[in-house]
Amino acid sequence: MSTTTPAQPDIAPASPAASAASAPVPAPVAIAPPAAPSAAPTSAAPRRSRPPARDGRITGQPAFVLHSYPHKETSLIVDVFTREYGRIALVAKGAKRPHSQLRGVLQTFQPLQAGWTGKSELRILTGAEWVGGMLPLEKTALLCGFYLNELLVKLLARDDPHPVLFDHYVATLNQLAHNEPPPIVLRKFERALLKETGVAADLTRCTGTRLAVEAGQVYVVDPERGPRPARASDAWPKITGKTLLDMEREDYLDVATQAQSKLLMRFLLAHQLGGATLNTRQILIDLMQL
Repeated sequence: MSTTTPAQPDIAPASPAASAASAPVPAPVAIAPPAAPSAAPTSAAPRRSRPPARDGRITGQPAFVLHSYPHKETSLIVDVFTREYGRIALVAKGAKRPHSQLRGVLQTFQPLQAGWTGKSELRILTGAEWVGGMLPLEKTALLCGFYLNELLVKLLARDDPHPVLFDHYVATLNQLAHNEPPPIVLRKFERALLKETGVAADLTRCTGTRLAVEAGQVYVVDPERGPRPARASDAWPKITGKTLLDMEREDYLDVATQAQSKLLMRFLLAHQLGGATLNTRQILIDLMQL
């Protein structure tokens, strides 16, 4: 992996964390909410338990900004990942105004305490406070962070809580900020994402037969069912049993495991994305062959 990293491209509309890191710590922001919309849409994903809301209001929820884009003349729609409520969309009223305190708060990769009101798919942000305590992402780590956010935006259903995945996301950002090897960090997160969304098969057992995967054998992984012995006619990535067992243990020290797991996860994610492209993935491939 090259140690020289070119200037970061403008990947996401959200402002890079590196620029926010140098700004003074913003004060908590409170916004007077309008009347709450009604009738929340039903999600196809299974719901998990989450704290009850009082009068449609949520306060003090751990959150990260994944993505944002303009809304009307002075506002933003902010896609946030929250610990107890999953991925939700919030209208940040007045956030585009030059003197809005929200401009310095709603940055990617900054831990926030957020509040909102409403029950429709598009809620109203009522408060946002920067928590701190995390190093900023820089250079390659910053690009990897945008890759994580793009995965979450494209693979997580709205309003589907994933507290374990949220904790894994926080740990992954910390690992990237402390310069841990990006290929290993990303493989662990990709696997956790598929597990927490219920689409990751057990890599230690063959599909159908339920026989144990053997380290010395060669397999393919059916995206819908799991591992099975490879056939000569298979076009899917061929993976050794050792790599599958290493991935299940989160042991990526072996160079062969790193190379094969990269191919396998790219294949499995492409299936889950249904052909949709990942902009940051292609940039990372071009830069680092991740």
